[in-house]
Amino acid sequence: MENLGLLLIFWYGVLHAFGPDHLTAIADFSIGKDKKKTIMIIVLFAVGHGLTLFVFAKILEHYHISEAILGYGDVVSSAVILGMGFYLLFMVYADRIQLHKHIHDGKEHLHIWFGKSHEHNNRDSTSAFTIGALMGIGGVRGMLVTLGFLEGQSVDLVMVLAFALGVMVIFVGFGTVILYINKNLLNSKENLKRVFGTAGVISVLVGSNMLLG
Repeated sequence: MENLGLLLIFWYGVLHAFGPDHLTAIADFSIGKDKKKTIMIIVLFAVGHGLTLFVFAKILEHYHISEAILGYGDVVSSAVILGMGFYLLFMVYADRIQLHKHIHDGKEHLHIWFGKSHEHNNRDSTSAFTIGALMGIGGVRGMLVTLGFLEGQSVDLVMVLAFALGVMVIFVGFGTVILYINKNLLNSKENLKRVFGTAGVISVLVGSNMLLG
C-alpha cells in the first residue's frame, strides 16, 4: 500500500503540473535563461511548491479548515500569475528588457536581462522558489483529495518528494520547449519584445480566468 500511495502522489504531481497557471509561471521565469538557469528554476519552483503543500497537509492533519478558506488559495495563485503578467507587459512597454550579443570561445552568446544595467545575481532562482511556494497554496484542496485515498497515513517528506518529482517530470519536458524558444527565437530585440509580450498577455488571461472561474 505504501508504494501504491507514493505512486498515486507522484501521478497527482504529474497531473497537477499540467495546470495552465504552473506552466505559465515556468515560462515567465525561464524565457531568456540558459539551460543551467532554466533547470535550476524548474527544480526550485517544484520544491517550493511541494514544501508548501507539505506544511498545509501537516496542519490539516490536526486542524479542520473550511472549503471557503481553502478557496482563498486559488485567489493567491491567480494574483501571482496576474502580477507576473502585468510585470512582464510593463517591462516590455517600458523597454526595460535588454539583449546583448557577444562572441565567447568562438560562439555567439546572448545575455538577456531586465532593467538598465546588467547584473549577475540569484534573484530569479529565489523568486522561482518563492512563487512556487505561494502557488502551492492553491493546490492544497487537490492534495487533500489525493491524501483521502491514503487515510491513516501521516504526511511525510517522502510524499513531498514523490509529488515534487511528478511535477518536475512535466516541468522539465516543458522546459525543453522554452529552451528551444530561447535558442531560436530570442535573437533580436523585436523578437524579445514579442515573446515576453505574449507571455505577459497569456499570464494575464490565465490569471483572470482563474479568478473568474
